Amino acid sequence: MFKGSFTALITPFRDGAVDEKALAELVEWQISEGTHGLVPVGTTGESPTLSHDEHKRVVEVTIEAAKGRVKIIAGAGSNATSEAVDFAAHAKMAGADAVLVVTPYYNKPNQEGLYQHFKAINDAVDIPIVIYNIPGRSVVDMSVATMARLFELKNVVGVKDATANLARVSLQRQAMGAEFCQLSGEDATALGFMAHGGQGCISVASNVAPRLCSQLQNACLAGDFKKALSLQDRLMPLFDAMFVDTNPGPVKYAVSRLGFCTADARLPMVPISEETRRIVDAAMDKAGVFGGAADKAAE
Repeated sequence: MFKGSFTALITPFRDGAVDEKALAELVEWQISEGTHGLVPVGTTGESPTLSHDEHKRVVEVTIEAAKGRVKIIAGAGSNATSEAVDFAAHAKMAGADAVLVVTPYYNKPNQEGLYQHFKAINDAVDIPIVIYNIPGRSVVDMSVATMARLFELKNVVGVKDATANLARVSLQRQAMGAEFCQLSGEDATALGFMAHGGQGCISVASNVAPRLCSQLQNACLAGDFKKALSLQDRLMPLFDAMFVDTNPGPVKYAVSRLGFCTADARLPMVPISEETRRIVDAAMDKAGVFGGAADKAAE
């Protein structure tokens, strides 16, 4: 259902408010650079510090700006099931192609609780659901067995896997089959993820290098892992730099360097240090993201 490079969009701010103009311009640039899809209001989009109205408006602006040209997987996660249902219902009304629903964080439900959370969303809203399994943030890890139970439901179609455990890709494919959509949630290991049978990546770095990230995914999908490895080597410093400090600090700075928006984030997120900025700058230089011609030459 979903293949290729999906950008985990930042949410631009100006003077403390969502910068809708910058967001729309970023969406337009992403599409022109060849990204396969967009994922607003996830972790990178600072969903924890958006009001519910802001969350919904970011989804609307993204869909309006995309104009149906790429797939939109809207973030709809919450550790309260009723809130996740509300976000999913709004995403469907706004025209999203699917929702990305993170495993409930902080309250640490057991596997049955995870199942019932996603089942409630499945039963309430008729929209494809991509499970977001990120134990490093949510402190719970959905098991393969629970995922397989959920895949029996009508609307659960796949997973964004941010476990960094590449064996999970094969284990999940064996349990659910090739129809279960598996998207990497980690840029640095996405190449290996694809070699294990993944279908794409929800990428942080593609905020900065959408053309190169889409080229990497295209190469993997075509089975050209030699080309993919060459692109991986070019992008690896950028992949690493995006997480040298807590996401989305580095990526927002990087996008600000491209001129699309400010690097502003909301507390408790703070601006990255001068040392981190130097690391990000060097990684952007290595990837060649300041020169569009260099990106096109890699095609």
